[in-house]
Amino acid sequence: MDEILKGCINKNRKHQKALFDLYYKYGLAVSMAYCNHVDEAREVLNDAFLKVFERINDYDPTKPFEAWFRIIVIRTAINHFHKHANEIKWTNYEENTNIDIMNEDAEDQISDMSPDEVLKLAQQLPPAYRMAINLYAVEGYSHQEIAENLGISIGTSKSNLSKARARLKFLISQCKLFAF
Repeated sequence: MDEILKGCINKNRKHQKALFDLYYKYGLAVSMAYCNHVDEAREVLNDAFLKVFERINDYDPTKPFEAWFRIIVIRTAINHFHKHANEIKWTNYEENTNIDIMNEDAEDQISDMSPDEVLKLAQQLPPAYRMAINLYAVEGYSHQEIAENLGISIGTSKSNLSKARARLKFLISQCKLFAF
C-alpha cells in the first residue's frame, strides 16, 4: 500500500489505477448509502477519487487510509447533495411535530436483515431523510454538525432523522409482512 500511495503522490497513473481498483468497491458502498441510485453513487465516487488524487499529499500515513478515504467520499456526497438541494423538500421541525411510528418492533426486526437488505430499504427514503440518518446513525455526526454541513437548522435535522427512522420502521414492517 505504501508503494501505491507514493506512486499516487508522484501522480503515477499506474498507481492511481491500483488505488482506484483497491478501493472502488468500498467507496461505492459508502456512496450508495447517500445516493438515490448506482449511477449517482458512481458519479460521487469518481469525484471523490479525483479529490483523493488531488489531495493525496494531505493524507497522514500514520492513520488508516480507509478512514481518510471514507471522509472524502462522505464529504463529496454532501457536496453532491448541496448541488441538488433545490430538488429536495426539507421539512421543518416546528411545522411538523407529529411523527407517526408505525411499528415499535421494527427496530428488533432489523437485526434479522442483511446489510444489503437494510441498504435497499434506506435507498427508498427521500434524500433528506437518508442523508440525516446516515450522517447521524452511521457516521456519528451530531445534529449541530449535520445542520452545519447541510445548511439546515438543528430542528430540521432532528425532524428529518425522526421521520427517517419512522419510515424505515414502516418499510421494515412491510418487508416482514410480505416475506414468503
